[in-house]
Amino acid sequence: MNTLYRHRHGGVPHNRLTGECRELIDFSVNISPLFPPIGNLSLESFSLQSYPSIDGRGIREFYSARFGLDKAAVLPLNGSIEGIYLLPRALGLRRIVAISPSFFEYERAGRIAGAEMIFLPLAAENSFRLPAIEEIADLLLNADAFLAANPNNPTGTELPPEIILALASRFPDKWFIVDEAFIQFTPAFPHNTLMRKVMALKNVIVLHSLTKFYAIPGLRIGALIAHPDLVLRLLDFKEPWTVNAIAESVAGKLLQCGDYEEKLRVMIFSERVRIAGLLPMIEGIKLAGGAANFFLAQWQRGCSLDALLSYLVKRGIFVRDCRNFSGLEDNYFRFAVRSPEENTALLDALQAASGSLQS
Repeated sequence: MNTLYRHRHGGVPHNRLTGECRELIDFSVNISPLFPPIGNLSLESFSLQSYPSIDGRGIREFYSARFGLDKAAVLPLNGSIEGIYLLPRALGLRRIVAISPSFFEYERAGRIAGAEMIFLPLAAENSFRLPAIEEIADLLLNADAFLAANPNNPTGTELPPEIILALASRFPDKWFIVDEAFIQFTPAFPHNTLMRKVMALKNVIVLHSLTKFYAIPGLRIGALIAHPDLVLRLLDFKEPWTVNAIAESVAGKLLQCGDYEEKLRVMIFSERVRIAGLLPMIEGIKLAGGAANFFLAQWQRGCSLDALLSYLVKRGIFVRDCRNFSGLEDNYFRFAVRSPEENTALLDALQAASGSLQS
């Protein structure tokens, strides 16, 4: 990790862990194990001698065509992370309620904008589910925004959309920001997305990413979906040309990936059920989450999580150490759902670790 950026994310260079150039199956990043059929592209395929559209028009057209959205309700982004940092400063947020544990960038973006973060803890005893709606409402009385992900990362638990809609109706003067980066991995999609609710509820904002589901994190493609009045307001704060020409072009090609989407969802759903059925049979591992394409797990074998992580690396497997998340310090780790063969390798390695590593 670059020393200028101190918070650890998933995905690291292989030789940093092993001291050698060996291949690791990277379960630490929650992206699709399949690559979309967008063809063999070269730099000659793109008009790199010309500026891209100043507002990311190609991405807006994708969201409109793929999800049936009003184009005026779509603000193209250089990955949803751009929206995470744009919103607190553009909306002048001063007190933000956010669930914890969750994606660290929410907190960082709020603090950089000068906002106070008010955390709503998700308890392990409650399987990291959202607490009662009245508990959230009490915190919102002295805040101006609620920020959460559905499903939540890293716990892999769902945020019932009906709770957000009820709170947004109850507090029309407060903002409700929902990050749906992993929503396409859920069985209930598209019925559980709030993307089509922003026209009726002007205080609901959805962040969405194409990088996870379509396995293109290097391109940084996403969007903010909100009422057109808010999109116009945000344009006064957003930097121009944040979406490059390659990202715009590839977004259009994703419209032809219907077969890929179906194949990926069938595979993820099937493998998730298989993992959820087999992993609890391994002594020393407690499973949580699983609403999307990843699981949160706790190592309970007695020895440190470091011993497990080292053992897995020696077996060619890398998972996400979650001890730098508040509330997950007690030997929690996260792993993505990948291909059947890769998932079997992980399950076998965890089974072997359970028998080999003792307190």
